[in-house]
Amino acid sequence: MSCSYWSARIIPLCLLALCGAVLLGCAEEEAGAPADAQEEIEDPIPFRSDGTLHVLQENDTLRTLDIEIADTDSARARGLMERTSLPEDSGMLFIFEQEQPQSFWMANTPLALDIIFADREGEIVSMTKYTRPYSQEQVQSGVPAQHVLEVPAGYADQVGIIEGQRLVWTRHEADPEEE
Repeated sequence: MSCSYWSARIIPLCLLALCGAVLLGCAEEEAGAPADAQEEIEDPIPFRSDGTLHVLQENDTLRTLDIEIADTDSARARGLMERTSLPEDSGMLFIFEQEQPQSFWMANTPLALDIIFADREGEIVSMTKYTRPYSQEQVQSGVPAQHVLEVPAGYADQVGIIEGQRLVWTRHEADPEEE
C-alpha cells in the first residue's frame, strides 16, 4: 500500500479523534459550572429562632443563644444539613423523647460544628468539638443524653463551655396571628 492510502485514511481518523477530545474537554468544563455557581448562592435555609438557650455555670449565665429547635423526627434528621452559616450566638437544639446514647453524623453538613450532649436535666455530659464537614463518621455521646446542642466549631472553646455546665432553654411564645 502506498503512503497516500495511509494518509487518506489515518489523518482524517486522527483529526476526528482530536476534535472529539476537544469537545469532551469543553463539555466537562461546562459541567463544572453549576458547582461554581452554587458557591455564590446565599444560605438556602434561613435560621429560624424558636427559643432562647442559656449556658449556666452553677447559677450564673455564661452565654445566651438564639436556638432553632429540632424536636420531630424529620427536623432531627435534617438538622443543620445544607446550612452554610449560622447567626452569631445561635445554634440548633435537638430534643429527644428519651435519654439514651445519641449518635450524629455530618453528611451533607458544610459547617464544622461543636456538638454538645446534655442529659434530661440539661447537664452537659459530653462534647465533640470541631467536627469534620461532610463526614460520615458517627459522632457519639458515649453516655445517655436527651438534648444535643450544635453550634459552630470553636464556639465551646471561645465562650468556655465545658462538661458539668447546664443548658436551660425556653421556647418563644407562638404568635396568635400565625395560628
